[in-house]
Amino acid sequence: MSVPQISLTVRSTTKYGSEAGGTQPDIILLAARSTADGPALVALDGVVDAEAIEAQLRQVGSTGAKDGLVRLPAPAGTSIPLAVAGLGSTVDAASLRYAAGSALRQLAGQSTVAIAIATQSADELRALAEGAALGAYTFLDYRSASLGDHKPAVGNVVVHHTGEHVADGSDEASHVTAHATAVAEAVSTVKNLVNTPPSDLYPETLAAAAVEAAAGLPIDVTVWDEEQLVADGFGGIMGVGQGSTRPPRLVKLSYSPAGAAKHLALVGKGITFDTGGLSLKPAGSMIGMKYDMAGAASVLAVIVAAARLELPVRLTSWMCIAENMPSGQAMRPDDILAIRGGTTVEINNTDAEGRLVLADGLVAASEEFPDAIVDIATLTGAQQVALGNRYSGLMGDDAFVAQVKAAADAVDEPMWPMPFAEELRKKLNSPIADLQNAKLGQTAGGMLLAGAFLREFIGDIEDGSGQIPWTHIDTAGPSNNTDAAYGFTGGGPTASGVRTLLKVAEEFSRP
Repeated sequence: MSVPQISLTVRSTTKYGSEAGGTQPDIILLAARSTADGPALVALDGVVDAEAIEAQLRQVGSTGAKDGLVRLPAPAGTSIPLAVAGLGSTVDAASLRYAAGSALRQLAGQSTVAIAIATQSADELRALAEGAALGAYTFLDYRSASLGDHKPAVGNVVVHHTGEHVADGSDEASHVTAHATAVAEAVSTVKNLVNTPPSDLYPETLAAAAVEAAAGLPIDVTVWDEEQLVADGFGGIMGVGQGSTRPPRLVKLSYSPAGAAKHLALVGKGITFDTGGLSLKPAGSMIGMKYDMAGAASVLAVIVAAARLELPVRLTSWMCIAENMPSGQAMRPDDILAIRGGTTVEINNTDAEGRLVLADGLVAASEEFPDAIVDIATLTGAQQVALGNRYSGLMGDDAFVAQVKAAADAVDEPMWPMPFAEELRKKLNSPIADLQNAKLGQTAGGMLLAGAFLREFIGDIEDGSGQIPWTHIDTAGPSNNTDAAYGFTGGGPTASGVRTLLKVAEEFSRP
């Protein structure tokens, strides 16, 4: 099971044990916000004696701070223990999503959790359900002797509410649970794929995973093998993948519901393992390079979620997949590759490979004249240097970048727009080819230089009036949490960008 079963109910938690029907939860989750006078309970009316719970929280030193979780014994006359999650000083959709996710992450090992946190709007209720679904994640597939030391994720979440903002049993209530489940499944898909070791996840098996994920949904899937990649001129993907005994793949997933007015193309970097190629990474820098396919996993997860939610928008996802390995047939510095469409690229650094596979995908996406293109990639270490481990970098068309940034803000994924440094563009000039993929010795603006390279492969709008609106998302830092867990984010892969892309797709689905 990848995500918990989520349900909404207006049934009071005080009825547990006194009425037949329903699953008895292992614990009831409440919340508290931080105030100058101490923690203030945020719970549905009548669930508990608020003053008594607040007194208990003060006694154990709880302040209601974010990521705090206090477990309390069952109140007098009941048999179900309590947990109180910290909200911080603000109660809004963002803090509720964060607190529910943090609590469910910390409550791993429980079977069923009932949530009785008061919400003031439908948006807050949706955020509460989504956070809970996101927080209930574990990856235990490769544990054996140590399996017993790790708790399974919560399997069932019952969100209690008043029915004031979302009527019980209504279509909107069904949408709340369906959306929370779809988002959590998308995030879980990415995390599961990224967690899989590269011995098991390589271009052929990642392509097969995409076919399996789309099965039974109105998504058409096309897979290019190495022979078809050569025949169709995908020189970037083939060049990067030619050093591996496990050849590259390109996967196109198309979701075209009837009546869709707009077309959004998504392009994802899918380097299943990145040694750096002949420009070999140091040993320590190779650890975690299985994460380099997170972008391809993200565009797969988003189109599957959109199809499950039946969003009325045309989506096309391009997964550009290769394994970057050194060998006697590997791409060399000084080689020249021809990207789809004919642009030639001189290779200066085989470890600047992500932009090469994306170039093929961006050209292919442009050939269909979509209304906009977003690419997502763990592209540059320079992104992490510039923006740290939680903020992704955005580059591209100003208006569309602003739209993507607004979507990221709406779902609370930190992203920050970066400029095109026009003076860097000339550094991509090659003495013998159309472009070069890197500039050795150029340490300044590495993220910006990569963005400038990608911009060269964005096609024009069909009527020739300008370039197709495009945004590049560099998630190199945020894609992997190497620090302490926080909110609904544990250690390891984060699926950063997935919720933003799904929100962009939802915006494109509106008339």
